[in-house]
Amino acid sequence: MSLVDLREVFVVHPSEDGGVAALRGMSLAVERGEVCVVLGPSGAGKSTLVRVVAGLQRPSAGLALVDGVDLGAARASVVARHRSRVIGYADQHYWRALSADLTAEELVALPLGLRGVGHDERARRADELLERVGLLDRRSSRPGELSGGEQQRIALCASLAHGPALLVADEPTGELDETTARGVLDLLRELARDAGAAALVVSHDPASAEIADRVVHVRDGRVGEERLADRQTVVIGRGGWLHVPEESLREAGIGDRAVVRVRPGVVELRPIESDAPAVPLDYAAPVTAAGALVEARGVSRRFGTEVALERLDAVFRPGMLTAVTGPSGSGKSTLLALLAGLDTPDEGEIVIGDVVLSSLDRDARAAFRRESIGVVGQVPGLSSALSARENVELALALRGVEGVEVHERTIDALAIVGLADHADRSVARLSAGERERVALARAIAAGPSLLIADEPTARLDSVTTLAIGGLLADLAREHGTTVVCATHDPLVIALAGEELRLGGATAVRSP
Repeated sequence: MSLVDLREVFVVHPSEDGGVAALRGMSLAVERGEVCVVLGPSGAGKSTLVRVVAGLQRPSAGLALVDGVDLGAARASVVARHRSRVIGYADQHYWRALSADLTAEELVALPLGLRGVGHDERARRADELLERVGLLDRRSSRPGELSGGEQQRIALCASLAHGPALLVADEPTGELDETTARGVLDLLRELARDAGAAALVVSHDPASAEIADRVVHVRDGRVGEERLADRQTVVIGRGGWLHVPEESLREAGIGDRAVVRVRPGVVELRPIESDAPAVPLDYAAPVTAAGALVEARGVSRRFGTEVALERLDAVFRPGMLTAVTGPSGSGKSTLLALLAGLDTPDEGEIVIGDVVLSSLDRDARAAFRRESIGVVGQVPGLSSALSARENVELALALRGVEGVEVHERTIDALAIVGLADHADRSVARLSAGERERVALARAIAAGPSLLIADEPTARLDSVTTLAIGGLLADLAREHGTTVVCATHDPLVIALAGEELRLGGATAVRSP
């Protein structure tokens, strides 16, 4: 029996229109000891899939078996015991699993303590995992003293501590630089191999496929393609429904229709000669204020004994997208918080135009930020009770925008990030990638002179990453906005006009 066996699983989220289907007949099996990587674009149903497998979301229809337990039919108490015994779950919202009052070592050891494991064994296991993800020297640090990437690794270690039969990881490398991400993925594979466990890893990053025994591509809530090392397959659903990967269709020059020819043992698809490739729609970017010259002058910031930034000098120019890069923990998020006036340096100053931002008090910094700065954080910070449109409109209203202009700027911004069709959906019903895009729409709708984005593409597929990166570059180039983006993503870095590297020696590059 397969460890995971999903058959024709549907998950429907209630909505004003009667319901939105996140999974639409998902069928998937994961064998014991297998590493299965699920890839797909933002909104494809990946996060809903892992929540079903982890027993956190009941299917609306279909069969969901994990280690022999029917997760749709079993009582909630049975599912909870099953989850604590069988599943190691690493949520993409990693910060939810981290108590601010516990150290990294205590957080990793906590799941073992809840299972009655003694103190010495808990500490040994926690230190072993922390060492494998390069954080043993941060064992006494609390979450507030760690970067987003470091927090994500701590949460992953905690999910693995009890040696589960199935590791379920939702975007486990979204906040990590390439080197660290590879180490975490290798760790997932090694632990699965060592324990004879299976791993289900959901990601938008094709590099995750390197650790997989099998790669599954999902789109629109269904499996569209499976790939083993020696062959690629497509999925044929009930009633003859056929899903061919978009990449294969593009290679063949096939648009939205095809000629079908059938021969014994062969079904052949050919392009229609009149088919023309789809042309991306142009957009009209919202009006933005002229950018400001932004400077960090001799900036240092420490958290206890940890040094995040040390005497940093940097200049961010109007009309330029600057990518702030460096390994996890190098101070990227700290620098962006200082530039946004959300924090102040221990030494040095932050200057925006003719304003020394770091010399202002908290209320004055907030007023300046509301007037001139757009911020997209690692955590989107949206109201889940409101729709995408309402979140953007609320931000504009707080900035004093009124009347018809609020609606027009909101719809324009959501269209730019590809969410016009989801404007009235509750944020709680959007995928993580879609929530990131709502946060970006909220920031650009205000037309700031300085736009600060902290890993805005961390959970997005490559196509959406290129679109968002291109948008940030266009806002800088065409509207004079000063755009500063912390990122690990090589696609965004390639689109940037300048790069500021943190960690060791710092340097600014112009391509």
